Amino acid sequence: MEVRNECLDQTQNVGSVFRKTASMLSQESSTPQGSTGDDQSHRGPFLTLRLGLTCYKDYLGTNWSGRVSELCMRGEEEFGDPLALLAQPLGVGAVLCTADSQVVMIRRSQRVAEAGGLLDIPGGHPEPKAVCECLGLEVREEQISAVMMQQRPDAVVSELFSSVSSEIRDEVNIPVGFLGAPVLLGVALNNTSAGRPSVVCFHSCSLTSDEVRKLYWKGGAEANESTDVVFLSRMEVLQLNRSSPLWSEMCPSAKGAVLLYQAVKPDGNPTASKPELNSVHSPAPHTDQHWC
Repeated sequence: MEVRNECLDQTQNVGSVFRKTASMLSQESSTPQGSTGDDQSHRGPFLTLRLGLTCYKDYLGTNWSGRVSELCMRGEEEFGDPLALLAQPLGVGAVLCTADSQVVMIRRSQRVAEAGGLLDIPGGHPEPKAVCECLGLEVREEQISAVMMQQRPDAVVSELFSSVSSEIRDEVNIPVGFLGAPVLLGVALNNTSAGRPSVVCFHSCSLTSDEVRKLYWKGGAEANESTDVVFLSRMEVLQLNRSSPLWSEMCPSAKGAVLLYQAVKPDGNPTASKPELNSVHSPAPHTDQHWC
């Protein structure tokens, strides 16, 4: 049996709505046919992401191109996929909840390239180079290939989740030891950047909002990317919608994350089964590596 997940499409005129994304994200509740090894056996639902490699240059040249509509049309006509010619680097983001039930947001600096001055969740992107380090490989970014990634799919999955914790550490200055295990909420698409996908996870934190605030103002490795930390109660986040005054202050990635959080409520149903993540890669080597 196969069940298609729904992810969030952050549209330019509506903000965020549910949308089927069958080609990218599928959730299956049965073991794949023909599986013989333990690495292919799944006791419950699992998620498959088909990933390649891309770079920031290609992201700017495709997703942010003035001709992105033309690229989407060509992709549909030539490959049956409007996103086929776009870089589509995979981002990560965290709905971070403190011990006193406050959700952590940061106000982006006016100096960042996207969504300057808007409220966001902690986030960034996975680092393919971290997988190479896990393999004991010392390589330059331009030498990284999908073949290297395929040696250790488990390391790719690990980096996807650990990168979320790393972004919280670097942007909010919370040591990873104070964070609970990440819970996958879904994938949000940002249509201000032509549908760029971002994996959204829920993270609990054993610190209170006051303790988090003090750590934030001490400054982390990426303190220059934001100018303030903002706390919303869990109830406030669950009630946020397009008519809320705060909605217009939030960047698209934060809106998508909020809607996923409202839909899944991971902290309201702690016994819910959590999907495993199975990564599949296709070769697409580039420099300044990101996953796409």
